[in-house]
Amino acid sequence: MKELEIIYEDKDVLVIRKPAGVPVQSARVGAKDCESLLKNYLYKKNPKGGAPYLGLIHRLDQPVEGLVVFALNPKAAAALSKQSAGKEMQKTYLAVRHSVDKCPHAVPNEEKFCGKPVDNVENLVENWNECVDYLWKDGKNNRSEMVQEGHAGAKKAVLRYRILKRVDNLEMLEIRLETGRHHQIRVQMAGRGTPLVGDRKYGKVENYVDNVDNSFPALCAYRIKFRHPSTGKWMEFERKPENPVFQKFM
Repeated sequence: MKELEIIYEDKDVLVIRKPAGVPVQSARVGAKDCESLLKNYLYKKNPKGGAPYLGLIHRLDQPVEGLVVFALNPKAAAALSKQSAGKEMQKTYLAVRHSVDKCPHAVPNEEKFCGKPVDNVENLVENWNECVDYLWKDGKNNRSEMVQEGHAGAKKAVLRYRILKRVDNLEMLEIRLETGRHHQIRVQMAGRGTPLVGDRKYGKVENYVDNVDNSFPALCAYRIKFRHPSTGKWMEFERKPENPVFQKFM
């Protein structure tokens, strides 16, 4: 397929690399989303089989690139969804953020309090920086905000990250989500005064690098690990980011 790269496929599982800008699923008629593209691909492979089954296991925000897993039958969908809900499915991200001079920190495992609500917490856990915040989703404007604990509608958001490399005033992070909130990584990084490069929703207007046209935030779901729904064997897939901002660190 031209729009999507199929990383792995068998009778139970389909793993793809989603480009930034392509939605996983869309309600718009005729939209080129991953779900419709894959259903067309599966139907063309076996037109006599009728409408193909495709189970959506987890989502990835439209501006974010990276790996996405689908199930090809209901039994596999149930097993994979259980892993995803129970955190057995491990998803790891790479991101590039702006550093803040007034908040110095050492590489790779120190991070100072900076620019976030008083009740929100950041601690060092197993050599990862753990960020604990509360996010409130503004559905009308399709954005989320960091708020105080107790704010109406707020949900606890937890992620862990470590700094892999620093170049000039930029840092490349490896991130693991402990919860799955709306725009979570982007909001928690921006809330610390360190927005992702290219993030036009939560960053600044001048959020760019070396005049590269960063249409999307520098965020990639680059690694995923889960048990095969039939064999139980661990499967792990990894892809490098395509956003040009990452080239500074590769």
